[in-house]
Order: sequence, then structure tokens, then C-alpha cells
Amino acid sequence: MRKIMTKEEWRRKRRFKRTVIKTLLILLIVTVLSGSGLLLTNYIVKHFISNNKGKDTITMTLSNSEPIKVEYLTPNPYSRPQKSLRRINGIVVHYTANPGSTAENNRNYFQGLAESQTIYASSHYIIGIEGEIIQCIPLTEISYASNDRNKDTVSIECCHLDETGKFSEETYESLVSLVAALCTEFDLDKKDIIRHYDVTGKLCPLYFVEHEDAWEIFKNDAMKEKLEY
Repeated sequence: MRKIMTKEEWRRKRRFKRTVIKTLLILLIVTVLSGSGLLLTNYIVKHFISNNKGKDTITMTLSNSEPIKVEYLTPNPYSRPQKSLRRINGIVVHYTANPGSTAENNRNYFQGLAESQTIYASSHYIIGIEGEIIQCIPLTEISYASNDRNKDTVSIECCHLDETGKFSEETYESLVSLVAALCTEFDLDKKDIIRHYDVTGKLCPLYFVEHEDAWEIFKNDAMKEKLEY
């Protein structure tokens, strides 16, 4: 079972990683400027890239202490194609458009597409009405959620109680914590948090499309949480 790091452990690991990256970059610059050691330069670049491809999941404790339940979908062409997510440039927030359904219900729906083969659909994370979080897709693979942005974003589906699409307090808190952690992990900022609506014009997540003020408040809340990591 994967060990979940505390905030302090995560901070130490992140500081160490930054130190290593700075050292490698300095060595790379010195090597290039010296006019010799081309093979060494290539080795450093390849080594850095090969060890910086990303992680399957978040290894840090969320600010609201909600655990992430990892239940990866079975590889299949309709919901987990196992195509590489080479770089994460943003986070896309969705809603399920299925009032009252649970995170597990929606995860099982994605899994069932391997058999029904009706549409291509999935999401990296699903947040339930009680704030529970299920991860369906590794962060090194794309999900089928955000159309043209599948190739460079992490997707989060959120459950909701009624047709308004407004998230419960528990769902909202988990969403804030998860987005803040992802922004910290992948050096993302407020501008990198978007809605499905911002990609295609689809009214998703409905409440955040119909209430722009609530969407701005949410992004500000996520940025405040990010500062805590």
C-alpha cells in the first residue's frame, strides 16, 4: 500500500527535488558553455526527463485529510485507453449531471463502458456527495473527459444532490483540497483551473457556469489552500 506523506515530509521532499533540479541545470549550463562534454549533456537531459515523467497519484495528505481511494479502471479503449499524459498544464472541473449518484456509481459507470462500448468517457477523479474521493485513472494517463484538453489536463468529476448542480459542503471542501494539492504538485496557478465549459461551451459544471461569482470564489479558495502546502 502506498504511504501517504505528511505535509512536512512532502515539503522536505519537494525542497530536495528543487535542489537536485537546480544542480542539474547548473551542471548542464556549465557543460554547454565549456564547449565539451556533449555526451554528458545528453545524458543529463535524458536522465532528468526520464525521472520527471509524473506520478500515478498524489502522495501527500490533502488539507481536509480526506483519503483518496485508488480504484483504477480496467484498461480498455472506451474509458482507460492508457494513452500517455506527458505534461499536466491544467485541471478541469466537471459535474456528473446525474443528481444523487455516488462517486462509486459513477466510477462503475466508467468501468461498464468497457462492456457497453456506447461512448468514450472517464475522469481521473470523482468526488462524492459526502466528500469521498475515488481516483479512476493514473496521473500518467489521459482520461476521456475534456475533449481537446484531455492531452494535458487532470479531470475531476463532482457529484451533486439536485438539478441545480450545486455541490454539497463536503464535496466543495474535497474539491478545494484536491485542486490545491494538484496545483502544488504540478506548479499550476489560478489561471490553470478551468471548467469543462471553458473548453467546449458545455454547461458543465452547471452551477459554476450559471454563477460566475461562485466559480471565482472557488478558485480563490483553492489558491488559499495551495499556500498552506
